[in-house]
Amino acid sequence: MEQTKTIYYELANKKISRLFWQYALPAIIGTVVNTLYNIIDGVFIGHWVGNEALSGLGVILPVMNLAAAIGMLVGVGSASRISIALGAKDYQLAEKIVGASFILTLVLSGAALLIMLFFLKPLLMFVGASEVTYPYARDFLQIFLPGSLFLTLCFNFNNMMRACGYPFKAMITMFVSVIANIILAPIFIIVFGWGMKGAAIATTISMAISFCFVMQHFLTSKSTIRLRLKNIRLNWMMVKSIVPIGLSPFFIQIAASIIVVVMNAQSRRYAPSYGVTGDDAIAAYANSNRLIMLIVMIVVGLTQGMQPIIGYNFGARNFARVKETLFYTIKVATLFTFSGFLLSFLASETLVSIFSSDQGMIYLSGIALRDITLAFSVIGFQIVVTSFFQCIGMPKQAILLSLSRQILFSIPLLFIVPMFLGLQGVWLANPIADVMAAGVTAFLLFHQLRRFNKQGIM
Repeated sequence: MEQTKTIYYELANKKISRLFWQYALPAIIGTVVNTLYNIIDGVFIGHWVGNEALSGLGVILPVMNLAAAIGMLVGVGSASRISIALGAKDYQLAEKIVGASFILTLVLSGAALLIMLFFLKPLLMFVGASEVTYPYARDFLQIFLPGSLFLTLCFNFNNMMRACGYPFKAMITMFVSVIANIILAPIFIIVFGWGMKGAAIATTISMAISFCFVMQHFLTSKSTIRLRLKNIRLNWMMVKSIVPIGLSPFFIQIAASIIVVVMNAQSRRYAPSYGVTGDDAIAAYANSNRLIMLIVMIVVGLTQGMQPIIGYNFGARNFARVKETLFYTIKVATLFTFSGFLLSFLASETLVSIFSSDQGMIYLSGIALRDITLAFSVIGFQIVVTSFFQCIGMPKQAILLSLSRQILFSIPLLFIVPMFLGLQGVWLANPIADVMAAGVTAFLLFHQLRRFNKQGIM
């Protein structure tokens, strides 16, 4: 109980910059895990299996996003509600949320995984696989999808662990899985020669190890908030409180999957304009996207570090700290995305060479990376503001911002810009959408802060 009091005292009183990094650094480790899995697999598959397998790995990205979306739907919503409950000193409600989150994740993830496995071939052909790349994608997903249940549960409970005041422990939990994957991937892919199946097995085992670590925390009596058998039940009121908050990151993942499907289709269509095959164009986009997502996930980690601070202080009606945390996070996130832009502009081919030794693929992936990140600096601002609306229990605004870039802007631009610029137009649609979405985000944030000021909230 003394530790619990210390945690909540810090959330309410500790200097924001120090408190922010106390939560953000472990959160960053947690959020980059999925991307690191993909990068690690890409490195070993690209160099030891080949470009066709690399393209197959790129094809499965939207399917992996769909699997991760369930974890975000429940995990982010649960963490936000737990932070608010703890800010209001309602510990019993926080434990009920943990129990409801566990069973809700099992039900939703289990149903989604069974559907995807049953319709695997048509699903893969729809998202961009060719007859050449389909066997590689199938070999990976037949193993990865059942194992991703560990990933969704781990993501879910890792978020809640941070919200309960254990950011360092959450970091260690996810860090262990990355180390395991780094060790196992080369053994299964190179030593055993299992190719795509080996990559999937290594990833699944790593996720299972992480799951065991995080669940051990919530089952021990030392945990502030525990997973208790009596709370593992589907309560409609609890579901209604969790799901709306988690809808924003859920829709982000779904929209990201849709964007990748459209990107793959348009890449295949316009690849001849650049003198390359459709599979090569898809692989080039996948290579650049893996690196981009590393920076994006760092920013998402920043917002997850922000979440318990804003959630707790909003619940405690300490609005000055809410505002200070928001603007501090925006500054830090923008610094990261601007750094990502500089790296992509100055060292694009060096960065993408980690995935392939083929000079043609390196050249093509380098162009894709530079084009896609032209307006990358504004991405951090939009992600932070979207998360801010989640943290204070305003899901409608968060969902609108989540969908503005991907659905309202990116998809139309992916059909319009390539008509004039060919394959590069597919890539350049991204920065145009980024700028337009940032404008919408700035308008909505300014409008909401003005409303808060009039109401005397901030």
